[in-house]
Amino acid sequence: MKLLTLSALICSNIIFGQVTADSSATVQQKVKYKDHVYKPGYKKLIVPTVFVAFGVTSLTSDALKNLNNSTKYEIGEHQPKHITLDNYTQYIPAAMVYGYNLAGVKGKHNLKERTIIYGTSQLISAAIVLPLKHLVKEERPDGSNHLSFPSGHTATAFSSAQFLFQEYQDENIWLAISGYPVAVFTGIYRTLNDKHWVGDVVAGAGFGILSTELAYWLFPFINKHLNKKKSKNFTMIYPVFQSKSAGAGLVLNF
Repeated sequence: MKLLTLSALICSNIIFGQVTADSSATVQQKVKYKDHVYKPGYKKLIVPTVFVAFGVTSLTSDALKNLNNSTKYEIGEHQPKHITLDNYTQYIPAAMVYGYNLAGVKGKHNLKERTIIYGTSQLISAAIVLPLKHLVKEERPDGSNHLSFPSGHTATAFSSAQFLFQEYQDENIWLAISGYPVAVFTGIYRTLNDKHWVGDVVAGAGFGILSTELAYWLFPFINKHLNKKKSKNFTMIYPVFQSKSAGAGLVLNF
């Protein structure tokens, strides 16, 4: 099936491409978390750039439009039962970061720092995805609205998976990549539920990974600013948006 082939390609590109890029990084490009210095390097941007380029191209390319349509047709033939798990699985990789920490497997950052990083990644993702949905105005496969491109659920899922990878890649590579299958599952079910085209999902994955990379790059500057606060107590509330829902996250420093 084309859908299964596509999911396998997505998973292999993320896992092996990302791990290879990280393992071949120079000493200058590596992360120095004790000094709060993060130098991502261009290699870490290759995978999200390719994904975003694929998604953008799918908006105009006849070949990729045919892929979108043939995938929709194949899904329609099998008539899979629509489930709403993708509304929840998008957050599982991020929850795993905190779960592993509670289990005694420490990541690169403490509770406050990782929460600031994740909150920043979600803000960046929302700042990219929401305006694009209204600018592109691509109709969803089910015809419910014109907010299909890119997939917000997939962006959240992959930003969460990349967050997990960044926190645990030096501690345990298998724990680090364990969020990617969950993210791929989320993206696949956005197509199975007739909510997104293949191109929307691939672009969402790219934007999600990119958002987390930018969040880690920005963290030293954000952390430095927060440490300048004279007050010992600090509270930050950040919004989290989806196409039909909104929520909020909370960071407490005490």
